[in-house]
Amino acid sequence: MTLRIGSLRIGLVGYGAIGAAVHRELARTHADAAQVVAVLVRDVARLAATPAAPLAVNTLDALLAAKPDLVIECAGHAAVDAYAVAVLAAGIDLMLVSVGSLSDAAREKSVVQAARTAGRQLLLPAGAIGGIDWLAAARLAGLTQVTYRSRKPPRAWAGSPAEQLLDLGSLNHATAFFRGTARDAAARYPKNANVAATVALATLGFDATQVELVADPDAAGNLHEIDAGGNAGSISVRIDGKPDPDNPRTSLLTAYSVVRGILNRSNTVVI
Repeated sequence: MTLRIGSLRIGLVGYGAIGAAVHRELARTHADAAQVVAVLVRDVARLAATPAAPLAVNTLDALLAAKPDLVIECAGHAAVDAYAVAVLAAGIDLMLVSVGSLSDAAREKSVVQAARTAGRQLLLPAGAIGGIDWLAAARLAGLTQVTYRSRKPPRAWAGSPAEQLLDLGSLNHATAFFRGTARDAAARYPKNANVAATVALATLGFDATQVELVADPDAAGNLHEIDAGGNAGSISVRIDGKPDPDNPRTSLLTAYSVVRGILNRSNTVVI
């Protein structure tokens, strides 16, 4: 496999908050390194008033006809099911923003096998979480314990199974309402699936990585915490991330993590 150094042709699947931010950031400051050549969406007319209008397509064949070097999925689990295997089978590397989709063992197997068969890469951005470089290296040295903790204000858990476990409206102290594996957390609380899945895939896997979900009335926003240890030492990470103003359910940093992953495919110097 030969990686391309220089300007990359990018195909986007989805144009919500993340896809639009990636497109905007590449065009604004990184046009010499990468350019979006096609945007696959269900409804092309919805993009008529956006910068993506000339690039919008509604079929995978049209996306592939634009000859992207790399396709970025940022449209959710249904898009992974619809397009991931086909993109890889077409000989194109795929960056999967919906990392939590891989918590489904059958889906993970099919997508990974497609990448392996085609000799392509399945790229997973760190997204909202930090410390992934240390954790992935420590896994090689021997990790023994990894816990990811999501701490949010009680109101942020509204609409989730936490409502049946806690009186969210009257909670006056931090309360952990879920402790279990990353696979179980992703299945029961899919809004936390991407970060939990990223930590799991970088470390001990879905069934050995532990997850705690906490409703905390003192939390100002969404806090991500990781505690891990092994032969290389230990690490504690705490990230107080800001939400994307266009989609409060998404971290502001996620799109920039995707851009960093794209630039790492085209830059001469990579960190």
